[in-house]
Amino acid sequence: MAGMVEELFRTLGGKYSRDLGIDLSGGESGELCKWFLAAKLFGARIGTAIAIRTYREFERRGVISPARILETGWDGLVEILDKGGYVRYDFSTATKLLAIMNDLQASFGGDLNRLHAEAADEDDLENLLKSLGKGIGDVTVNIFLRELRTVWKKARPKIAGPALLAAGRLALVKPGEEPLLKLKQVWSQETVPGRDFCDFEAALVKLGKDYCRKLRCGACPLGGRCACQRLRPVTMV
Repeated sequence: MAGMVEELFRTLGGKYSRDLGIDLSGGESGELCKWFLAAKLFGARIGTAIAIRTYREFERRGVISPARILETGWDGLVEILDKGGYVRYDFSTATKLLAIMNDLQASFGGDLNRLHAEAADEDDLENLLKSLGKGIGDVTVNIFLRELRTVWKKARPKIAGPALLAAGRLALVKPGEEPLLKLKQVWSQETVPGRDFCDFEAALVKLGKDYCRKLRCGACPLGGRCACQRLRPVTMV
């Protein structure tokens, strides 16, 4: 296991928010809203590269707050989504974004920190997020909250499926073990300066999503450590 976490970061990076230049460390409301928008874009069944490009387009135009999204309106949002390549979900996403941001503005003054403060516990936090405009599902909530574990005390989502898949392949979590507890133990043993547990989880998500799920074993950057590769029969030439 030695060096595995560093290898994950070296080959796959860490948090998606970090990749986008969003700084969640201080829990600043503006940065949280940027990540909330990005999480909504990542939550659809669409390629990561398209979601990133679309977020960049929102950022380039300064449409990254509830007020600006509402001011931009449906036609303007569709234009941004199309420009980013988010064509398949442009109409529905524009409609959902307006509903979500309208509810966030009306119920919590556009401040996600206020939503967190008013949540009774981790379950209530997830329910409050999912109640915004009826446009947020479990996947989006998990994406949003897993990078806030070290920021919001009530952010305690389950380990995402892709991360579980990758952790199992790397023998970091064995059957019967509690995934979050076990991965935190691994992180405590292999802490990397300048990174946090959320980076570790995000790297596992990337590995599971981009390699394990797609059976891209031959291209896997952690292939030498993967149980699938070790168990793969040798082909005699």
